[in-house]
Amino acid sequence: MSELLAPAGNIEALDAAIGEGADAVYLGLKSFNARLRSSNFAWNQFEAAVQSLHRQNKKIYVTVNTVSEERDLERLYRFLSYLNKIGPDGLIVQDFGVIRMCQEFFPNLELHGSTQMNVESAAGVNLLSKAGLKRVVVARELGLEEIKYIKSHTNAELEIFVHGALCVSESGLCLFSSFLGGKSANRGMCTQACRRFYTVDSESAGETQGYYFSPCDLQLIEQIPDLMQLGVESFKIEGRMKSAEYVGSVVAAYRYLMDNWEKDKKGALATAKRLLSTDFARSKTSYWYNFKTNEEGVEKAGSLILNPNQAGGTGIFLGKIAAFEQASDEAKEKAREAAGPDAAPEDYKITMVHLSGGNYDPEIGDSIRLHRQDDSGRVSHKVRTVMIDEKGRRFVDVPLGFKRGDSVYLLQTKAMSKRYPRVLPPDLGKYRKQPGAEVLPVLDITPVAKNELSYFPEGLYIQVSTVSDLCTAISKNPVRVILEYNSETRTDLLERKAKLPVSKKQVIISLDPYCPASKEEQIAADLKLLVDEGFTTFVVNNIAHISMLRGKGANLIGGPYLYTFNRWAASWFENQNIGAFITPLENSWDNLKMTWEESVRSRVLVTAYAYPALFRMRFKLPESYDFLYFKDKEETLFKVNSTPDGSVVMPEAPFSIVDKSEVLNSSGFKRILLDFSRTRVTRQELKMVMNSMIKKQPVPESSRFNWKNGFYSLEKMEIYKAMNEKAEAEKEAGFNRYPAKGKGRPAGRGRGGNGRTPQNGRNRRR
Repeated sequence: MSELLAPAGNIEALDAAIGEGADAVYLGLKSFNARLRSSNFAWNQFEAAVQSLHRQNKKIYVTVNTVSEERDLERLYRFLSYLNKIGPDGLIVQDFGVIRMCQEFFPNLELHGSTQMNVESAAGVNLLSKAGLKRVVVARELGLEEIKYIKSHTNAELEIFVHGALCVSESGLCLFSSFLGGKSANRGMCTQACRRFYTVDSESAGETQGYYFSPCDLQLIEQIPDLMQLGVESFKIEGRMKSAEYVGSVVAAYRYLMDNWEKDKKGALATAKRLLSTDFARSKTSYWYNFKTNEEGVEKAGSLILNPNQAGGTGIFLGKIAAFEQASDEAKEKAREAAGPDAAPEDYKITMVHLSGGNYDPEIGDSIRLHRQDDSGRVSHKVRTVMIDEKGRRFVDVPLGFKRGDSVYLLQTKAMSKRYPRVLPPDLGKYRKQPGAEVLPVLDITPVAKNELSYFPEGLYIQVSTVSDLCTAISKNPVRVILEYNSETRTDLLERKAKLPVSKKQVIISLDPYCPASKEEQIAADLKLLVDEGFTTFVVNNIAHISMLRGKGANLIGGPYLYTFNRWAASWFENQNIGAFITPLENSWDNLKMTWEESVRSRVLVTAYAYPALFRMRFKLPESYDFLYFKDKEETLFKVNSTPDGSVVMPEAPFSIVDKSEVLNSSGFKRILLDFSRTRVTRQELKMVMNSMIKKQPVPESSRFNWKNGFYSLEKMEIYKAMNEKAEAEKEAGFNRYPAKGKGRPAGRGRGGNGRTPQNGRNRRR
């Protein structure tokens, strides 16, 4: 029997999920999970939940599905040690450093590969299975035939999303939110930039506006019988930021169908759909599930998932915040009581707002969602109190932090709400375990052996997407040219047998980060042919590529989409016989230096110039999307490229640190990459970039991405805030003895002494 797995973004959602018959729940704690904007669980609540659910023979999984920087590792180690003591049924992980750390220190923790790992092939699933992972959450952009193929070629458990919000991007490959301000989807801080309102320059209609990249929601209720017959182990409902009412109604629908379809498929499906009718979310799609081939999906999936007229929000529009009033003491007390005795004060601070522009007035008990006008955040909230002012205006309570003009949507009405038995006991006093103060042992990347990196010389690397651009690139005498492997270059290299202007040993083949099951056999066959043709070095951007190239004598370079943000992740890939790495585009200078000590920086190729793929879509855009450029409300310009391989959104202005090349070189990073992927390479642009490098001048109108400031961090913001407040206080007191010297930065953890024993990554395979 397949498992029904429900989200538990808060205690009420946990109660609803279990009350409606979920077999298991997944939840996050206050860190290291991909929904940091949801309420998440306190330590004592989590410990109590594990114990209570195990008494009911239910399972509980913890999301540890973000990437970690080097400075996070001590805290991550302590967190994993804490989880090891509490004993959840599994950890849903993204970072390969977490796998490496658990292999070394916590082998009893069951690991499940997150959808953020970007696994969509049997080869990828099997690699993780051999590494000890019991289950893999496959990418959401897969069809029934692809899931059937994976299931028949692996012994690992499969978990698939069946209901809820979709990412328009291929799983785990979105950089958009990170590019716009360091709030990375890979760090649980996604601001859902894809759901924003954009202006496009359409060939047919001129300048128009819409929600061009805000996808429909997934609903696979009709496919559940087929998936159960395939033997899929777990059906996952998305929604850790959704209300308890939403979770309850969706769980009830899928539970009913799963329990009754064999007796009366038609009737069970009709009942399940009625139960889903109160899901006030976006319009629904089955997305990729009905396509038989990759080509069919690439052509048609875009029209099933995208609708420019569909707002980025969910629910019924209630209006925009038009006025504020201070909450009464009675209203504040109701909010505090509703939040529970263990809630932090910020969880129940409220204000009263008047809404204008909608057709329904929310009542006490209704669930609403507030959307900030600048798209910086969305918060679900249950209305606790209503008041009428002397002008007859109606006010409802909302959390603090919202402004006039912010939109409000209805998610569920009180009439749809149920009271569920509480999962947690009323007294949490005995649950006192928290992460301790354990010290993470040192792990060193393997020193470079003599002649080990002969395929990876010092100097300039240039990456291009076509053979013709390769010819342009060699005019600058790079030590190696990296050629993107796509449908066009496949034709040139394997069918036309195009003559290259340099030796094949000087050409590195870069593989696409998305490797779907429907193309798995073709890609594996292509790689064998490429090796037979004389290509010796490959950039692997998906773990499936590692399996496909194993035993073929090829040199493997870990690409930027393998996300080696810390040495433990790099060590895991070392154990997969990957000896060199291209750093992730989201990386910062500080983290780069912390991860790679001077003795091993010869393993690293640093991207100094690129047009980052902000998000990748596994389909061509609909025919009505007859535009190349679009812009946001800040007038930032982006371009979209739609091809037979799918669609990619990129910034019009490049990311560039070419003026820092000398600093990189002097610091030991002597391999520099200029990446012109997905763009046409011109001699003029090449000359401009090279001049900027030589003259140490920034490329005009370019972006630094996260290079200087790193990822957005709540911890950093609190430190900055405290420093500024202290400086202001000292200034007011008249003794500003230490004037500010720019922004402060939390100190990184030192690696000195403490009796820790250095360890060698490669020689400690597990």
